[in-house]
Amino acid sequence: MQTSEIEAKAAFDHIRYAQLWEDADVLTQGLGDCAGGTLVSICSAGDNALAMLTLDPKKVVVVDLSLAQIACLNLRIGAFRNLSHPEFLELMGARPSSQRASLLPKALTGLDDETRAFWEALTPEVEQHGAGGVGKFERYFRIFRTRLLPLVHSQKTIDAIFVSRPKADRQVFLDKRFNTWRWRLLLNAFFSRFVMGRMGRDKAFFDHVEGSPAQHVARRIRHAAADCDPAENPYLHWIMKGTHGVALPMTWREEHFDTIKARLDRIDIRPGSLEAFISTGEKADGFNLSDIFEYMSPEVFTQVYGSILSASAPKARLVYWNMMAPRRVPPVYSSRVKTLGDVEDRLKAEDKAFFYSDFVVEEVIG
Repeated sequence: MQTSEIEAKAAFDHIRYAQLWEDADVLTQGLGDCAGGTLVSICSAGDNALAMLTLDPKKVVVVDLSLAQIACLNLRIGAFRNLSHPEFLELMGARPSSQRASLLPKALTGLDDETRAFWEALTPEVEQHGAGGVGKFERYFRIFRTRLLPLVHSQKTIDAIFVSRPKADRQVFLDKRFNTWRWRLLLNAFFSRFVMGRMGRDKAFFDHVEGSPAQHVARRIRHAAADCDPAENPYLHWIMKGTHGVALPMTWREEHFDTIKARLDRIDIRPGSLEAFISTGEKADGFNLSDIFEYMSPEVFTQVYGSILSASAPKARLVYWNMMAPRRVPPVYSSRVKTLGDVEDRLKAEDKAFFYSDFVVEEVIG
């Protein structure tokens, strides 16, 4: 199978995600010990593929249907090579900056002509919002944050979200001060299937979704704001305030900057679908599958899952997320795969990228 089911349904000619909204901390822990192995990653914005370099693999093969998403990874490669860590954070938008117009060409130094032309055309947006803020999904949150959220909550209340408190106090804050009728009305309208499909993701991504997206978001916000400490959540901070606070996503942290920079030559970018990679006959020791199974019918999911198993080395791990379409090892392959439930439970409790309802870690038997 050389193409993906979603290729015929969704557009891939623009940046959908300018940064990763999946937690690389739990991804890398879920993949386990991959030193010297071959890893495969869906590209998206490239952050998690780069985080996988901290596992010391032989290589990370990165695939994606979207050349725009691959351009996001290429920019990051250039930024790691050519910028300091503080400059990287400014360019990406994690920190305020008045010098992104000069940082962008510096980061593009040495990259291919297509990548440079792609990002040069986006210079005004990068200068204003950072390279991590120019995707469709980020624009969706920017509308939410700048136009609608101020109608519901004051800046004082928004700032108070990120004050560290004991769990019991976080629950009181959420129930008594934040979860007002205006907030609930906003959630139901802005995170409806219709609005998210038009402005946030792509309507084709909801073909196999079960339930209400708004109700799902409400449940996941409770996890992020009460079960976990919002002060440690860079994803929630960006949604509510437009930058990162003290906490950063794994790939953007200073502690990993030099390690990732030193291993950039282990990134192997292959534009195209995951199914096309599988057809090469190569074997991988771990897969970051993002949430691609969400977009597949159950029949296609079973077919693709079997193909992934054929490209998996013994003990290979398959790591992926579900948002609203439940996907786990198909029954026909259950004898060939074991679910690492203890690992899943521990990491789901830690997952800061709170949109997803399930985090799956499976290991190939053999």
